[in-house]
Amino acid sequence: MSTPGALDRRLGTLDAAAIGLGSMLGAGVFAVFAPAAAAAGAGLLVGLLIAAAVAYANATSSAQLAAQYPTSGGTYVYGREQLGPWWGFVAGWGFVVGKTASCAAMALTFAAYVAPTGWDRPVAVGTVVVLAAVNYRGVTRTARLTRVLLALVLVCLVVVVAAALAGGEPRWSRVVGSGGADGGVYGVLQSAGLLFFAFAGYARVATMGEEVRDPRRTIPRAILVALALAVVVYTAVALTLLATLGPDRLAAATSPLATALGTSAWAAPVLRVGAAAATLGALLALVAGVGRTGLAMARNGDLPRWLAAVHPRHHVPHHAEIALAVVVCALVALVDLRHAIGFSSFGVLVYYLVANLAAARQTGSHRRFPRPLQLVGAVACLVLAATLPVVAVVTGAAVLAVGVAGRWWVGRASR
Repeated sequence: MSTPGALDRRLGTLDAAAIGLGSMLGAGVFAVFAPAAAAAGAGLLVGLLIAAAVAYANATSSAQLAAQYPTSGGTYVYGREQLGPWWGFVAGWGFVVGKTASCAAMALTFAAYVAPTGWDRPVAVGTVVVLAAVNYRGVTRTARLTRVLLALVLVCLVVVVAAALAGGEPRWSRVVGSGGADGGVYGVLQSAGLLFFAFAGYARVATMGEEVRDPRRTIPRAILVALALAVVVYTAVALTLLATLGPDRLAAATSPLATALGTSAWAAPVLRVGAAAATLGALLALVAGVGRTGLAMARNGDLPRWLAAVHPRHHVPHHAEIALAVVVCALVALVDLRHAIGFSSFGVLVYYLVANLAAARQTGSHRRFPRPLQLVGAVACLVLAATLPVVAVVTGAAVLAVGVAGRWWVGRASR
């Protein structure tokens, strides 16, 4: 029997890993390499390596913390428990606000691939409503749809990469061409910060820790498996794009994989299907992850307590998911957030900064990975956040400041 107000543990390792990988193979794999090439040229491969290393450090921290605190909320809970309520709030607020914007961006991106001209926003709103309804019906339905979408994305990517190499006249000299030094050290670090956006999806496994069977064993495995597979996929795509386009053409491309197809234009419909499925899968996991973090914050009074309700039959945070769907639909109808990669990256880097600091505080049997790895992850998060585009840093810092000021004011008024 389930505890009243608690979520059901229904996810196994395969389900959890699929949710994590499905989150990482979203719009990023189709869009993030162009701005990364603009920042670093062929040096984006070094940026990708740095982003993957930082993601590994963060993933080990999340895995270690999730084994000790197998509940909903992810780093919001870890920060509260290990560092104090304010640290948890900063992580949770940054995640909820940043990923709510990402939900709107994903919905609009999906609609751009499938909607007739002029119907982008209505289709995006309808997509959010449908996925919210899927999540509302229970986490097993979320996991089942995620597996289907992930399989479709992987098949489409294999076809598109093969077609690009066959029809795009690849030259491997472009991979190590002079474009690698275009942005210098700063450009490489900026590309790493942008590419880190692509690896942030494994957090979805931790935020859903209350719904995983045998969480102390399942969550660490699922996080590391999902990250390893994502690194393989992103590396293959990056090498293909650089070999077929070169750094300069890649930086200027609005749709890099479509441009890379060259004479293999027959694969363009496959690319559209894969991109649509990827954004849909990422959006599905985002809605689930933000809803669970909202649930955790509401339980502690950091968001309205009405959001802490759990459906008595489906065992999902239905109030939080309904509220999220309403907000995302409003954003989709009013604002175009498809270029919010930098802002989302800033919020995610702050989120993982807190995770690394929290993991560094763990002791005894809860420690699974070396403390220096977590300290390196914390410093790397700060460096990458500082090298993001100025607009992203200013916007992200302003959003965090508004949240902190609001929490302080509410706390003062209640006293």
